Amino acid sequence: MQAAHALPHSHIDDTRPRPVVAGTDIKVAQIAWEYEHHGMSPDEIVDAHPHLSLADVHAALTHFYDHMDAIRADWAETDRMIDEMKSTFPPRVRQRRSPAT
Repeated sequence: MQAAHALPHSHIDDTRPRPVVAGTDIKVAQIAWEYEHHGMSPDEIVDAHPHLSLADVHAALTHFYDHMDAIRADWAETDRMIDEMKSTFPPRVRQRRSPAT
């Protein structure tokens, strides 16, 4: 019996700095975040992004697990940059107007 060979088709475009689902702007890291941090199932992710197929979502999760350290490092760097910006540019606090008397 011969082993099955996968067809040369990829659901992931990894030519960009942050890999995306091919033909979309949806990042692999976003799908992984929704799965890991929001507890969304692959079916729920497809419901949230109807232009994705279930195969796209599973391919993105496979890519995430194959490159988990790099994607998690990117998440950590993004969090660090956000914290740095928050400390450099604190939010403005709007003063409430007192009701007219």
